Amino acid sequence: MKAAAIIKTEKKKVRLDKYLWSIRIFKTRSQATEAIDKGRVKIKGEPVKASRNVVVGDEYEARTEHKNWVIRVTQVLEGRLAYAEAIKYYEDLTPIEELERVRQVASTFQTGKRLSKIGRPTKKDRRDLGELLD
Repeated sequence: MKAAAIIKTEKKKVRLDKYLWSIRIFKTRSQATEAIDKGRVKIKGEPVKASRNVVVGDEYEARTEHKNWVIRVTQVLEGRLAYAEAIKYYEDLTPIEELERVRQVASTFQTGKRLSKIGRPTKKDRRDLGELLD
């Protein structure tokens, strides 16, 4: 048998904190580790350790600052990739209610720019108010 014909399948071992950082659930690996240590990441309702190896098929509940994620591991990812590539390594099982809550919060988010015709009165508005009060 030729060596090229033999395909060696090695199981990749990736820590949970590194995986959650790689698929962009957390912005930094230290944030992922901190969340795991505080019990914000669970498997089957039980808190896990950051050193736990990720296995394909595992379902994790991860609570971040903005969203409560429920994900299923579809592939193991060792390093951080672009978001468009990273989303291929997990399946998002987050309940619809949570997604709607996040969408509602995002719609009420203020950028600091005031809406047109709303907010501080114009010079003309101030004159009209002055005449009304006199």
